Amino acid sequence: MGTTRGAKRDPLGRYLSSNAREWRSGSKDGQMAVLAALMLLTVVMFIVSLTWYDLMPAATFIMPVVVGSVLLQWWPQAALSSVALFAATVTALVNSVSGGFNSSRPATLVTIYLATGALLYSASRYRSGLPAALSEAMLMELRDRLQRQGAVPKLPDGWLSESAMESAGSAKFAGDFLVANLSKDEKHLEMVLVDVCGKGVAAGTQSLQLAGALGGLIGSLPPLGLFSAGNDYLLRQHWDEGFATAVHVLVNLETGGYEVLNAGHPPAMHWDRDLQEWVVSGARGLALGIIDQPDFRPASGVLRPGEALMFYTDGVVETRSLDLEVGIDWLRGAAKLAIAPGMEGAPARIMDQTEPGEDDRAVLILHRLAD
Repeated sequence: MGTTRGAKRDPLGRYLSSNAREWRSGSKDGQMAVLAALMLLTVVMFIVSLTWYDLMPAATFIMPVVVGSVLLQWWPQAALSSVALFAATVTALVNSVSGGFNSSRPATLVTIYLATGALLYSASRYRSGLPAALSEAMLMELRDRLQRQGAVPKLPDGWLSESAMESAGSAKFAGDFLVANLSKDEKHLEMVLVDVCGKGVAAGTQSLQLAGALGGLIGSLPPLGLFSAGNDYLLRQHWDEGFATAVHVLVNLETGGYEVLNAGHPPAMHWDRDLQEWVVSGARGLALGIIDQPDFRPASGVLRPGEALMFYTDGVVETRSLDLEVGIDWLRGAAKLAIAPGMEGAPARIMDQTEPGEDDRAVLILHRLAD
């Protein structure tokens, strides 16, 4: 008997699952299924309201409209809103005729009409053409993919990499991102930390696009070729603020040898175990997306056991009270204090010492463990 009941439930489960998938895809069939369900709910509410107005007054018809604003595209939401407003108006008039005029009902209807108009106007502003819930889900999926792409792969024994990022105003999107690639033989690690012009959500969409472009090329092009491709990509976009700073590092995980390229980014730093201080890298270059074929001056070195490389964005070292040069000197001291308990967790400790400002912030440390 249990099997029979399960079989009877399967068609309903398959039907609901199918419609849920259709809705998540934003297809017309999915939208029509949701619209039909909300229309049916509105009709039931209309019948109940005509019979027991005190149980279902006109104000309750805003509920399907609100639900529709989350689940529906503009055109089916407009159809649902028309039906809901008609039902609210009719029930209010019928009750006024049968039960006497109530001065609060016109105010209720006006409020419903204004709220519905505001929801419809808001829906018409979604450039994606998707309902609010799907638009949010799509953006979150893109953000999660960007974050997964920026995760440094598991490194061979003897190496540790950690990062900390925070967007301006705690927005869900940031103009800072990381792209990393570990070679198949696990001998070479390549990383690019990028800061797209702007901050928070304003730079988020641009960083998503640039991250996709760089993520598809890293490991396939030499460092200079990767920067050249990124520069050409930005020049083709014709964005109002279409430039980005970036720092690139290619590390030989067997020898510790590395090369740093810098495109207008705050300089990388090397923790020297003998000097017991952070040494500023000499790599320099122009930001990406400004001119064709910019020049880059690379810098190279060797990470010995117990040493580390640190990369960061300008939001860490530039504030209203500190310019870049003073900020870099400050960071050298702050980072020295942050690694005193050990390299593990140092990026988060550095971020804790920075001032939350109007720019995105990111810190990345690559550490070669002591023998």
